[in-house]
Amino acid sequence: MDEAARIERARQLYQALAKGDREALDALLHPEFTGRTTEGLPFGLGGTYQGANAMRREFWGQIAKNFIAQAQPTSFHGLDDGRLLVQGRYTGEARNGGGRLDAEFIHILSFADRKINGLSQLTDSERWVQASVSGAPPLPQALRTLTFDVQDGLATICLNRADAHNAINAHMADELCIVAGRCANDLSIRAVLLLGNGKSFTVGGDLAFLSKAKDGELPGLLRAMTGPYHEALRTFSRLHVPIVAAVHGATAGGGLGLMYCADIVVAAENTKIALGFGALGLSMDGSNSWFLPRLVGMRRAAELYLEGRVLNADEALDWGLVNRVVPLADLLRNARASAERLAEGPTQAYGEVRRLYRESLGATLSEQLGAETEALHRTAATTDATDAIASFIGKRKPVFHGR
Repeated sequence: MDEAARIERARQLYQALAKGDREALDALLHPEFTGRTTEGLPFGLGGTYQGANAMRREFWGQIAKNFIAQAQPTSFHGLDDGRLLVQGRYTGEARNGGGRLDAEFIHILSFADRKINGLSQLTDSERWVQASVSGAPPLPQALRTLTFDVQDGLATICLNRADAHNAINAHMADELCIVAGRCANDLSIRAVLLLGNGKSFTVGGDLAFLSKAKDGELPGLLRAMTGPYHEALRTFSRLHVPIVAAVHGATAGGGLGLMYCADIVVAAENTKIALGFGALGLSMDGSNSWFLPRLVGMRRAAELYLEGRVLNADEALDWGLVNRVVPLADLLRNARASAERLAEGPTQAYGEVRRLYRESLGATLSEQLGAETEALHRTAATTDATDAIASFIGKRKPVFHGR
């Protein structure tokens, strides 16, 4: 393709995005498209997206869900290697609260087979964050199904339906989505602690709630619940800060997704882990089909579902589902101490490693080595890295500030 043809493809891309034209996007994007977006964007949107569908659903789709905004190109410049550099501005407003968005961007587009097969984005993520939180309503005065608190850089989220063993109903799904978004947008947060009040961490979906569905209503009811719940899990998994989960008692079903999002999982000795979907005639949700084969292997994942296997805490440790097992009386103290240590650590480095681990599952070695180089470059530019190296040379304990 000559430069004029590349520019025309780029113009068509921005027109399709402005119109939300899915058919046009499918025609423009190469099946092996890769999108790389700016780290630090709100709602966990920064990172790498493999495939046109992932970019369309998980990045552009999520932007449309949270912002009324357009990417307006102002100039196109051909590069010697055949790529195209596009400069422009994002303008618009956040849907929640109406915060104004005005941020410059640079896009570098690559091409293959006369289609766009790559987009690398550079933009001021801070302007996106400010737009997303400016004028946004505060959290409800009294969350109905969980508690949320931020102190000294540590966000604590506690499932709070103890009488129902923290079963996930529509209200909890919605509230988890809300607090996950707050964790993504609050720049003071440097670690997250997930807890469950009462005798269980969570038994998964609220069967009492689901049993009230009339004939034919269950599919729609489940779809309405999994929408915000899965969005919460997607946001938690993309947070730029580490997560610690403290699990105990029944930890089951779709509720396992909260445990999967954590980097460190501390389990009480009385923990029982199970899927339970098969006994209900259901498949699964809560990211079980994605995380389980990766954590325990395909055979064990099949065993958990098909044979209804229930794991005790020691078995969960042996299978790699939890990091350590402690007495129930020590659970909160142990998990909180771990989360507080992480909240005092090099936040930017932790966020880069979270992203590297997540994206390694779909990357080649060559791609991952390149990603490591870029992440190392970014962390080397932080104040934390400069101060820590000086502290090491001076034989002092480093003090991290998360920047």
